[in-house]
Amino acid sequence: MRVHHPIKRMLIGAACAVAAAAAVLLTACGKEGNSKALTVGKDIAFSDITDFYYTYDSSVNPPEFLRYRFSASQGSYRFYYETRGGDHWPLTESDVTESVVRDLSQEEWTAFLETVSGGTVTKRQEQTETGSAGPWLFVYWNGDGGERQVFSFESNDKQAAFQALCTELKNKAGE
Repeated sequence: MRVHHPIKRMLIGAACAVAAAAAVLLTACGKEGNSKALTVGKDIAFSDITDFYYTYDSSVNPPEFLRYRFSASQGSYRFYYETRGGDHWPLTESDVTESVVRDLSQEEWTAFLETVSGGTVTKRQEQTETGSAGPWLFVYWNGDGGERQVFSFESNDKQAAFQALCTELKNKAGE
């Protein structure tokens, strides 16, 4: 259809421009709304955190596996540590070589929260890269809806403090 009248041509052009702009805005807002990083302690309340996983899983020969897990349920807090060993990859639960499970005091839980405070949480995305052993960090929290769980520490210092805390908690279990 060819429009010869200049005003009709201008109106159709304006309508197309408005529709295109609206589509761009809706797409951008939708993507931004779903991918915006949330901050632990600000956007995600400490009391909403239910689980935190730190997993290192390498396929080198011999393969290596390390996991730390912190969990909260009805006012009680737990720490879990696990290593796996073997001559095959992936290492499974039957390959566990060392594990520790212990209840945490309120002070120990608070120390954990201090290490993750200020960290960011983003939406899970398909990982197409190969070869990375991690660490893979995930936080599960009330109100998430299964969308945003990928965690990043606020700084290298906070990650180092987290690892030091995990070593301390693991070693306390043997006391």
